[in-house]
Amino acid sequence: MPFVTTRDDVNLYYKDWGQGRPVVLVHGWPLNADMWDYTAHELADRGFRAIAYDRRGFGRSDQPGSGYDYDTLADDLADLLTHLELSNATLVGFSMGGGEVARYMKRHKAERLAKVVLVSAVTPYLAQDESNPDGVDPSIFDGFISELKKDRPAFLASFGKQFYGASMLSTSPSSDYLDWTQSMALKGSLRATIECVNAFGRTDFRDDMKAFTVPTLVIHGDKDQTVPLAASAKRAAEMIPASTLHVYEGAPHGLHFTEQERLVDDLATFARG
Repeated sequence: MPFVTTRDDVNLYYKDWGQGRPVVLVHGWPLNADMWDYTAHELADRGFRAIAYDRRGFGRSDQPGSGYDYDTLADDLADLLTHLELSNATLVGFSMGGGEVARYMKRHKAERLAKVVLVSAVTPYLAQDESNPDGVDPSIFDGFISELKKDRPAFLASFGKQFYGASMLSTSPSSDYLDWTQSMALKGSLRATIECVNAFGRTDFRDDMKAFTVPTLVIHGDKDQTVPLAASAKRAAEMIPASTLHVYEGAPHGLHFTEQERLVDDLATFARG
């Protein structure tokens, strides 16, 4: 299997399909690169080079006890792009992965990139506080951690249903798809899963938004119960000068499944345009 070794000697697994303009797909919490399989397959068939990797601590990548802060995660991404010698890439970050995109832009500028996409992303700042009254109550993240410690499989099963809007959509994912999603999540280490809750829940990316200097597409569902549209995508689009916001009406958080054909169309059009 293909791996890249990061600057702190962590091995990251990646998939590299197709040829053409590179599109790098950063997965969400608590999944891994497999969440992007349909997207990557379709992009490869449309003439792109589709690359997806497992974040440290998840999937087939190493599971160190530290390094789950966004500075380190962004450097992991930079090491992957350097290893593959990419240029003029489109970088796509889903949910937690949007934070990697933002921190990469701050720490590494737009090096090797032509465009970026934020999908259901946690940017610019998810936690509620005096400066962010419309954010998510931090006790929600504390609850996640408590439930993960107590019964991780049960928590992930419940979270998966919310993730895909299973209770509100007529096109709910099958029980088999939910089981597959849970199996993906359980391949991550407990420590990585918990540490990343603190990372995506409490990291403030508002200053990082100033570093977006390439065309940016922001995609979000207006029925996202995991990362609310008003507290995330709408604000990110307002803060990023060269950005376009696409709101998917009726879509939940996991729109890479519920809106998979539309998402591939939008990514391909944006990356090619």
